[in-house]
Amino acid sequence: MHPQEVFCPNETCLARGQIGQGNLSIHSQQERRYKCNVCSQTFAETKGPPFYRAHKLHAEMVIVITLLVYGCPVQAIVAALGWDERTVKRVQEEAGGHCQEVHEHLVEQPRDLQHVQADEIWVKAQGMILWLAMALQVETRLWWGAVVGQQRDKTLLRALLQRVRAGALCRPLLFCVDGFSAYVKTIRDTFRASIPTGKPGRPCLRPWDGIKIAQVIKQYRGRRVVGVVQRIYQGTATQIAALIRVSQGHGGINTAYIERLNATFRSRLASLVRRGRGLVQQLPTLHAGVYLVGTVYNFCAYHDSLRVELRLPQQRRRWLRRTPAIAAGITDHLWSVGELLWYQVPKPPVLPKHRGRPSLAFLELKKQWLG
Repeated sequence: MHPQEVFCPNETCLARGQIGQGNLSIHSQQERRYKCNVCSQTFAETKGPPFYRAHKLHAEMVIVITLLVYGCPVQAIVAALGWDERTVKRVQEEAGGHCQEVHEHLVEQPRDLQHVQADEIWVKAQGMILWLAMALQVETRLWWGAVVGQQRDKTLLRALLQRVRAGALCRPLLFCVDGFSAYVKTIRDTFRASIPTGKPGRPCLRPWDGIKIAQVIKQYRGRRVVGVVQRIYQGTATQIAALIRVSQGHGGINTAYIERLNATFRSRLASLVRRGRGLVQQLPTLHAGVYLVGTVYNFCAYHDSLRVELRLPQQRRRWLRRTPAIAAGITDHLWSVGELLWYQVPKPPVLPKHRGRPSLAFLELKKQWLG
């Protein structure tokens, strides 16, 4: 047990989310419980991750989640391990919710994105068709997130682009998308900033500088692609070529990287297969499966196109393999699925409302832990 590597999960504790501050001690080595010296509460070592209060072995749960991530059918897991099908789906939803918290905490942070590709996938659901929109940073192949909607419209695109905008620095940024006409206006409306004037009323909105928009329109004859048209809606060809050269090294305007990522998701989620019998029974199951696959793609799998050559004197040619998270500078090593599931996301405390004047002791603790 390592008290310096965990934090107090008590929501009302002033030291919640503080790691390595010396406020935790070992309460019971046998029961594997910690104690917080600030709120005097004890908690189990597994508090927080999907393993909390689980009646299955942790190693077996990691195996099940790994199989789900790489496309193993639920029926095969039930037949091989003897689990109940509802237990498998519950573990998948809990792991997916945990992976979404990790993704939002580590990935969706301000970054110089430079080149982003976005696309949508239609999903077969029970009695309806859903749409899954995803975005990808080209330079690091970092999966940026996904949103699910019932229709392929501006509302779906706006929800996706707002996630991109929340983590994008106001620097030159290229969007390469498909031929869906709603992309251009939605990108222009989303990437705007208010101009404070000091007067009452809604301030004016000013577009971001350096936003470039390019579309790849595929021409079909039947079900076959017979031609591709590249159109530039914002920016010049020279500016777009410079951003493409920095982000992907070579090539022109394309959506190849997001389409390859779509193929990865299709191979691992049965409901995304083009001609299959898999259906989405419940929306939380799809949402959890998408974030589970996407977070493992970012942290737990090497990407061949991201490897860099190590130039060592008088030695054979060697390569440094990297994941999208390593290429983006989020981590420095390949994560295992178990490490991903054990990672605890620190959260700020939620202080309850008190009537009257707070005590001097409470104010002193608040100043010490919250500044």
